[in-house]
Amino acid sequence: MTIEAIVAKYGLVALFLGAGLEGETVVVAGGLLSHRGLFPLAGTMIAAALGSFAADQIWFFVGRRFHDHRIVRRAYDKPAFAKAIDFFHRHPIGFIFAFRFIYGFRTVSPIAIGTTNVATRTFVTVNFVSAVVWGIAFSTIGYLAGHSFERLMGRLQPDTHTLLLILGAVILAASVFFGIRYWRKQ
Repeated sequence: MTIEAIVAKYGLVALFLGAGLEGETVVVAGGLLSHRGLFPLAGTMIAAALGSFAADQIWFFVGRRFHDHRIVRRAYDKPAFAKAIDFFHRHPIGFIFAFRFIYGFRTVSPIAIGTTNVATRTFVTVNFVSAVVWGIAFSTIGYLAGHSFERLMGRLQPDTHTLLLILGAVILAASVFFGIRYWRKQ
């Protein structure tokens, strides 16, 4: 099985998981791959939105259901948790919509919001709309950046295998970097 076949078969599932675990870097990379014709752009947008939505829903329910658990208590100790609660109390709907776009608030915010008395239906609805906007925006950024990326790569003339390996290495390095930063903050 070729790399292109593997990416075509499992790429959108990986994008779904990556959007939930890492976020923007994976989704922009998905947009780049859409530009290269390896994914349909609409599929990239849908996988990104659903992956982000699912991850945020899980974290919300962790905050809602396990507010006394050590995972949530560790989140309480983070400065971003207190800021998230403060922003939420000042602008509840706006913050639910915007937290995924604010660096440093993506994981802690749904947990924090889950510990509040916001209605689950309100969170689900606003979170879904926000995830759709986010998925479309970052997939489009990657897709549009594909023109510049292709020009750059055209000058370097790598084959598709090399391009996919470079992109995979960048995604892996970003995931490891942000994972280490996340766990150090724990």
